[in-house]
Amino acid sequence: MAEAEMDPALRERIQGIVDAHPVVLFMKGSRLFPRCGFSATVVEVLKRSGVTAFHDVDVLKDPAIRQGIKEFTSWPTIPQLYVQGKFVGGCDIVRDLYESGELEEVLAPVKAADDAG
Repeated sequence: MAEAEMDPALRERIQGIVDAHPVVLFMKGSRLFPRCGFSATVVEVLKRSGVTAFHDVDVLKDPAIRQGIKEFTSWPTIPQLYVQGKFVGGCDIVRDLYESGELEEVLAPVKAADDAG
C-alpha cells in the first residue's frame, strides 16, 4: 500500500517556516529549554558554530508539525536542521558535519549575513 500524500496545507505551512528564516531547527523543546538530548546537542553545535540567532520550532507543541516534518523530508527523526531552505540533517549528521569542519561551510552564508546586519 502506498503512503498517504502529505496534507498540502501542512506542507505549505512547513515550507513557509523553512523559507521565512535563514536557520530553522525543528526540535523537541526550545533552544533555551531542549527537551531531548539530540535537540540539545544540535543547539550546542549551532552555538559553538557561532549561530545563536535561529528559529526553533517545538514539535511537542504541535502534533501535526511533529508528524508532518518527518513526511516533509522523508527523514524519520527529530531534530531537523534547515539552512537557507535546505535540509541539512538530524543530530548525527549535524554533529559529524561540525566535527569535520563542513558545517562551517554550510553556515558561512548565514553567518556573513548575520555579521552584515
